Amino acid sequence: MDQKSPNMTIDYVGGDVIVATLVDEKILEESQIQALESSFLPLIEENNPIKLVVDFSQVRFLTSSVLGLLIRLSKKIYESEGILRLCGIQPKIYEIFKITRLDKVFDIYPTRQEALEGLV
Repeated sequence: MDQKSPNMTIDYVGGDVIVATLVDEKILEESQIQALESSFLPLIEENNPIKLVVDFSQVRFLTSSVLGLLIRLSKKIYESEGILRLCGIQPKIYEIFKITRLDKVFDIYPTRQEALEGLV
């Protein structure tokens, strides 16, 4: 069962793992970030505890507000003992994760398949 939300597609894998693929090449506008948050929050609340993989493979540019959103989402997920994994982050964007030391905060995998290992 696949769904289309603003800025992302949702795939249910193995029954209880949710893969959210961000579809915008650029996530720079505040309205985009609010739309993502409005899509993620109900998903997290309705699937508690959630096993969530966020796929960034189509994203080439993002603003630091996206990092703030990821931190807020991860806090909600970890408080409910869920799992959050990120995958497909482009090298230039991954550098931002390294500089901000968020590569130590998030479980980041090179590919969607690797992120799904052990969850499905």
